[in-house]
Amino acid sequence: MKRVGGRLLGAAAALALAASAAHADGLIDNVNGYSIGKDGAVDRFSGLLIDGEGKVVRTLSAKDKRPEKLDYKLDGKGRTLIPGLIDAHGHVMHLGYQALQVDLSGTNSLEEAQRKIQDWARANPNQRWVVGFGWNQERWGLGRFPTAADIDAAVGDRPVWLLRIDGHAGVANSAALALAGIGPKTVSPAGGRVEMAGGKPTGVFVDAAMALMEKAVPPPQALERDLAFAKTQEILIEKGITAVADMGTSADDWAVMRRSGDMGRLRVRIISYAYGIEPLISIAGTGPTPWLYNGRLRMVGVKLIDDGALGSRGARLKADYADAPGQRGLTLIDDAKLKNLGSRAAMDNFQVAIHAIGDASNAQALDAIEELAGTYKGDRRWRIEHAQIVDPADLPRFGRNGIIASMQPVHQTSDRLMAEARLGPARLVGAYAWQSMLKAGARLAFGSDFPVESPDPFAGLAAAISREDASGQPPGGWMPEQKLTMPQALSAFTRDAAFAGFAEDKIGTLEPGRYADFLLLDRDILTATPAEIRATKVMETWVGGKRLWVRK
Repeated sequence: MKRVGGRLLGAAAALALAASAAHADGLIDNVNGYSIGKDGAVDRFSGLLIDGEGKVVRTLSAKDKRPEKLDYKLDGKGRTLIPGLIDAHGHVMHLGYQALQVDLSGTNSLEEAQRKIQDWARANPNQRWVVGFGWNQERWGLGRFPTAADIDAAVGDRPVWLLRIDGHAGVANSAALALAGIGPKTVSPAGGRVEMAGGKPTGVFVDAAMALMEKAVPPPQALERDLAFAKTQEILIEKGITAVADMGTSADDWAVMRRSGDMGRLRVRIISYAYGIEPLISIAGTGPTPWLYNGRLRMVGVKLIDDGALGSRGARLKADYADAPGQRGLTLIDDAKLKNLGSRAAMDNFQVAIHAIGDASNAQALDAIEELAGTYKGDRRWRIEHAQIVDPADLPRFGRNGIIASMQPVHQTSDRLMAEARLGPARLVGAYAWQSMLKAGARLAFGSDFPVESPDPFAGLAAAISREDASGQPPGGWMPEQKLTMPQALSAFTRDAAFAGFAEDKIGTLEPGRYADFLLLDRDILTATPAEIRATKVMETWVGGKRLWVRK
């Protein structure tokens, strides 16, 4: 008997592995390698054999004989090797747009944001509109939303449209309001809110109301889209993200990804969820697409949006916001429509992913899934995206019907103070409740929600095991009983994130037959402190057995 990857193999199996190893094309050797096994344990190895198709032949222990005939061999010099990390919830095109537009995500005050808007406008005099992303009135300590007058003070001679950090609100200047025909008689649409003061629009639009402005904003041209997508791939590969679930793919987004694939430029793996039923049917037709471009692209399901975000008070709650009596968030979709849209997708075997942040919306999503699961049997992997604020009474329901809790650890550290203000301490028991989700029987899939947060997965891993922010606050962690172990957190960014997108037979581990997607790191994240994990540097990124990026 021979032990490989934590399993004992019989003589016949060992001989088969020896034969396959003889035909391996590459060896990554002398590494501190590990991945998460099916039982949640850490599987360790010191060498990785890769075949000519960029797939794993097997992992090797220090005692295993190395093949003599190889096309290449890389000495890992003792560095840590882990599977490529998977972001289970990101917005692919928006990350690239953020890099090309006004990026306000790092600003700490309204005045700093105004300077950045001015600087960008001066540097881009030929752009008809100033478009940007990332403002956060909570981070600014403003105590209110920004207004059109605030933006006019920065740029008044061109229309400006700026999305909030969560993408669930936007602010326009006066020129943009005029072009969109927004005035005192403008009515808030269902599922949205036009902020008013003194009977006049302030310039802020929440959730569905954003469409009133966005119809006036010129759409990106094909070249801009291609540049944005290329930038996204560059950022993700440097961060160690080798695959991503794109939550909200439009028909235009899909065309960009297909163009990239056709030209041999598709580098990361994308598991696509259409932005609603219409693009889902237009793109994929009667069922999930096959994997395209050597396992680089597949549309597997649809994203349905149930409510807004906590920061803009659009997340739908069971009781009033503690800091806004009378407000309980926005209903973006009613019970019947949610079930009907979920049914339309499920009847053609598409996966259903429901965005739900507030406790009322999470209860609604659970209700819909329970009814749908009674009709649509089999391995459906119903997903609830974010699952941030959950009534403790509803937590056990996440363990039924094979539900995936698709969550983002960095939201907890970013939102902590805001969540306390929005909800009050008594309603936080089921907030960002990762350990409770696992104990209930749910499967966790972790991501970042980029560009709402940085796509850096090591910040997410550090938050998951510590529940402390980058400055170590609060000491010991916020609601520390919800901390995860590092194997649990790493599984949520690898094996379980792949499972969440029906991709576990291709990525997420370094088991035989999986694509050789992996990272070489500058430290061992299993033994590192949270601060050290946050400082982790990716030294090399490999996808499909090919080295795509090396740190200089």
